[in-house]
Amino acid sequence: MLTRVPLRAAIGVATTLLASSLAMGAHADDASQWQRDGHSAVRLLAGSRSGAVLLGGIAFQLQPGWKTYWRMPGDSGVPPRFDFSRSDNVEAVTVMWPAPLKFDDGAGGHSIGYHDQIVLPLRIVAKAADKPVTLRAEINYAVCEKLCIPVEANIELGFNNVASTEDANLRSALDTVPKPANVGDPNPLTIRDIKRDGPKNVVVDVVAPENSKVNLFVEGPTPEWSLPIPDPVEHSPPGVKRFSFELDGLPPGAKPDGAALKFTLVGPEKSYEFNTNLE
Repeated sequence: MLTRVPLRAAIGVATTLLASSLAMGAHADDASQWQRDGHSAVRLLAGSRSGAVLLGGIAFQLQPGWKTYWRMPGDSGVPPRFDFSRSDNVEAVTVMWPAPLKFDDGAGGHSIGYHDQIVLPLRIVAKAADKPVTLRAEINYAVCEKLCIPVEANIELGFNNVASTEDANLRSALDTVPKPANVGDPNPLTIRDIKRDGPKNVVVDVVAPENSKVNLFVEGPTPEWSLPIPDPVEHSPPGVKRFSFELDGLPPGAKPDGAALKFTLVGPEKSYEFNTNLE
């Protein structure tokens, strides 16, 4: 028996199926395709579309034994660079950095960065909240084992969905970004004091849970400052872990007095950032 379907009904069914297909495709667009090189892969993630401020991310995957770098790479390495200027309807993008790790660099020093996989959250401000947003990123980074290999990727991703499948992933990445703190805060993990010890040496006293492993990193007021990684001091005073570093790696003509320094204190569970002016 042949059943005839009215044309209008057939169009309605086709439209419903097409809309469902487009919705599934849009949901898949919460993440771009991986761009791969020989030792790593990178892609963009889109959070939920709501208002003018959006949450996104840059996801990296690294082969075992390979690493990439933090915004300040340490004694060796290359920090990643990002260019979002070709994006549509994007006023500003802020890259947020999860707490990094410290690695031996094989040359007697240490580098700072990540291994395995990492998501850098992005805070994206749209020019107009009611218009489409497309993020275009030119990403330049290095992956290193014993030697470093430069990688360049150009990726784009639209922010389309009211409820993104990547929201939980992005929230987890946000939880690993060090929280703002003040010197002397009464936290179990905190910087108690920062002081000069002579013309070139700086001493930092850290309070941390007993037997916990902590790392301390310091940055100058501009990327041109290349301060050394603070070293733990043997025989620290009771109740503190003392670190010290020398005021080396300053740009020509720069003076340390009154300089705005950023300290990142990384513990096994929590991490904090402290901004202070060097006295």
